[in-house]
Amino acid sequence: MFKGSLIALVTPFDADNHVDYAALERLIEFHVSEGSDGLVIAGTTGEAATLERSEHVDLIARAVDIVNGRLPVIAGTGSNSTAQTIRLSREVGELGIDAYLMVVPYYNKPMQEGMHQHFTAIADAVDKPVMLYNVPGRTVADILPETVARLAVHPNIFGIKEATGDMERLRQIQELVDEGFMLYSGDDFTALEFIQKGGHGVVSVCGNVAPGLSADMCRAALAGESEKAKELDDKLQPLNKALFVESNPIPLKWALGEMGLISPGIRLPLTNYSEEHHDDMRQAMKNAGITF
Repeated sequence: MFKGSLIALVTPFDADNHVDYAALERLIEFHVSEGSDGLVIAGTTGEAATLERSEHVDLIARAVDIVNGRLPVIAGTGSNSTAQTIRLSREVGELGIDAYLMVVPYYNKPMQEGMHQHFTAIADAVDKPVMLYNVPGRTVADILPETVARLAVHPNIFGIKEATGDMERLRQIQELVDEGFMLYSGDDFTALEFIQKGGHGVVSVCGNVAPGLSADMCRAALAGESEKAKELDDKLQPLNKALFVESNPIPLKWALGEMGLISPGIRLPLTNYSEEHHDDMRQAMKNAGITF
């Protein structure tokens, strides 16, 4: 199954706020050449919550076509409606994706049993593997380790993106699931420690702008090369800090714009990156060896 640096790819928009497919191709070619281990399309970083349904499907279809089998493609199709998630996932499942990313239902505040039934219904309805996604900082609802363990036995649920940044949470899940269940960090700040404690990779934000560095850090960590991994991670940490001074992907899209990969357009209710942070971001990018 998937390992290493999986990129939570941004969705580029043009000056008219339409999806910019020329920029999407530039981004994907950048990640192929830099050695990223996979792409997550239409996740949180991809502003999926602002996409029309037709845009959502077309974005994933075009990404699959551009990738052309060179990288795994994981499609974000989760929502707070079980029925809508199933309908979208079935449609997207015919496009050549490799797996789904399914976020914990937001806003509704389901109980643990509701989450279990939600993800079970989805996994029963699709024929591609499902990665759970726990990010309580955005969804409020938090899928607990016991519920993850109940879901881990489903043949279509292969792993979880755990974005709490809590190593104790990682340990608790590990104690309850089989060894083959895949564990991915959803927190760039603690990704190295997560992998060193038995995780299989990271779904990365910072890897959008530093894909080679992120991929090399993950490979070193997975190979047990602790000193090399720490050296690489030290270059990423100032970048992580700069990328999260405002809500993701606001700083990230500005940085990618500075690199000439996309127009830094972003959809409301998110707004443009505050100018007061620009110099700090430029310095962090330089420290990470990013040219722009």
